[in-house]
Amino acid sequence: MSCNLVIIPTEQGVGSSAIRLGINHALEQHGYSVANFHPLRDSNISSHELRAYMIENRQQDLIETIIQNFERVRKSVDFMLIEGIYNKIGNTNELAWFNPYVEWFNNTLVRALMGYVILVTRATGDKLDKLEESITLSLNGISHEFVLGVIVTKLEAPIDEYGRVKFSFLDEDSDGKKSLNHEQVAGSKLFQDGKIKLLGTTTWNEDMMKPRVSDLMHALNIPLLVEGTDTSRRVKRISLCSRGINNLLEDLKPGTLLVTAIDRSDIIVASALAEAKGTKLAGLLLTADYNIPQETIWFCYEGQNNKLPVYANQDHRKTLSFILSLRDLELRGVPSDDYERIELIKHEISESLDIAAIEAKLNHEVTKKMSPAAFRYMLLKKAQNAHKRIVLPEGDEPRTLKAAIHCHDKKIADCILLGNIEKIHQVAKANGLVIPQDIKIFDPLDIAPAYVDQLVELRKSKGMTPERALETLTTDVNFLGTMMIYNNEVDGLVSGAENTTAATVRPALQVVKTKPGSSLVSSVFFMCMEEQVLVYGDCAINPDPNAEQLADIAIQSADTAAQFNIEPRVAMISYSTGTSGTGADVEKVKQATALVREKRPDIIIDGPLQYDAAMIKDVADKKAPNSPVAGKATVCIFPDLNTGNTTYKAVQRSANVLSIGPLLQGLNKPVNDLSRGATVDDIVYTIAITAIQS
Repeated sequence: MSCNLVIIPTEQGVGSSAIRLGINHALEQHGYSVANFHPLRDSNISSHELRAYMIENRQQDLIETIIQNFERVRKSVDFMLIEGIYNKIGNTNELAWFNPYVEWFNNTLVRALMGYVILVTRATGDKLDKLEESITLSLNGISHEFVLGVIVTKLEAPIDEYGRVKFSFLDEDSDGKKSLNHEQVAGSKLFQDGKIKLLGTTTWNEDMMKPRVSDLMHALNIPLLVEGTDTSRRVKRISLCSRGINNLLEDLKPGTLLVTAIDRSDIIVASALAEAKGTKLAGLLLTADYNIPQETIWFCYEGQNNKLPVYANQDHRKTLSFILSLRDLELRGVPSDDYERIELIKHEISESLDIAAIEAKLNHEVTKKMSPAAFRYMLLKKAQNAHKRIVLPEGDEPRTLKAAIHCHDKKIADCILLGNIEKIHQVAKANGLVIPQDIKIFDPLDIAPAYVDQLVELRKSKGMTPERALETLTTDVNFLGTMMIYNNEVDGLVSGAENTTAATVRPALQVVKTKPGSSLVSSVFFMCMEEQVLVYGDCAINPDPNAEQLADIAIQSADTAAQFNIEPRVAMISYSTGTSGTGADVEKVKQATALVREKRPDIIIDGPLQYDAAMIKDVADKKAPNSPVAGKATVCIFPDLNTGNTTYKAVQRSANVLSIGPLLQGLNKPVNDLSRGATVDDIVYTIAITAIQS
């Protein structure tokens, strides 16, 4: 029996859809299963049909239809999130006529589903009494036993003289007036007497308001002029530009949408030049009804790697109204394919919620599982508690720099950047990033000499000289970072966004070396499948391990799984299950399995197992009915690199699975390699893993 949560917004614009996403994300992070239900949309009830129900006085039939559809879509989950209807729909909405019925509808829905109400409202202005009045009126008629609590959104938002949220893409002077803050809301008598619980608050965040330029232009119905450009860029500000080139430079900033007349070829060329120099403007919007300067466009784009999006609004009748609309433009909702913004919203909101209060409403015991969301949440929390220092040798690589700033802001790790200091700041500026003052940046040319004598001593048997040592440390940033690990100046290293795996791993093998008892260094990937996280090893390091090495890889991988809260049930993968096949490769897997059982009897292991027998219960029941692992494996050990790397990439790409890794095992200190195609999120999670390992 699921716990039903009914999310009721007090009005449009409170962000109830975002709150639902945040609650969903937070519950999944804590290992719960969640499903969503919209009473009208998921029951296929149109506005016309809804009106007929009400006019014909068939309200009870309406509720019964909704309940039938709820039971149809309800899944065996821990929580169902149900969307209520706006208490104040507004005059322009197609459901505005439904306003007199909203209170009845929400109250009846709550009673029918035996749901707990989460009221979502926003701090309208800077008056606490108005907020309290809104909450009291919205909960009118709902029995106290069904009220779980209130979430207040958009705290500390810029507001106008009437208390309305004031947001503009234009750079304008602000009078500094803001809505209520958390302390004011938490101090309300509504929450102090304990009758109503404050479940959380969200603070105004302009990053959550920044649309892609394509979304903004779509909202304004303005066509793209130059195809093949980067229309996913974020609009941070809009500049109405009619100035000469000498006065334009202050507007050529990352994230700026320049609006200018179609005949201003000088501004078009200047924008293209800024793009060529690495300044990523959000875009260029040309207005007025003149002819488009084709020669200028050709000059800027023909044969050039110019990704600056250019839009054109040639309807002069729209130009003035468009410019006036920029001040108060409000984009409704977040597009479903804007994954970056959705993820930001989910994370920001989930961190602000009192999930313990929601968990307490579960009326049955549940078995938490290590879902991908729960795994990622665990990684970040463990890393935050570890307080480790991680060196990033590729400090001037844009993705790495973004990840370092994110890790700093979220206190995931103290990141130390290596690279030319001026270049790193240039990269930051070109990508619209601000490097916090307390992030340490070291230029290899400045710090390398301090490690020369030590490196000579460590590698003297290999003919290392002071001259070679200095050259190595100043040209190979991975070697320099590894020396910092060796001297306990940092706790771990993450590299590979630009460098090869060999370039990352080689210095660690030569300086840090393997742990006592480890015969080799191996790797695993965390494969975030739809419902659980699996561990794959070795998919990156050892080409063709023998039986003893394969056994060590299995032991290392089982220990890694346990370290990251995944119960290790190890499947030794082969083309044969049990005794169904023969051959040298099968025998190697059999011997490795026996060695693990001998060395580590505490590890649950079986092999050889085919992949389907290891993962699918129905297949396991037929092929290996007595296996303690078959059908429920969490760790898959592949017999060689060819099999492991091919399998992980096939699963990752075919099933659209997030794979985190490779995580290196067996070293004295954690050093982890990145894929050269790594995203910013990949780097963040790898930094978190490295912090936990250390």
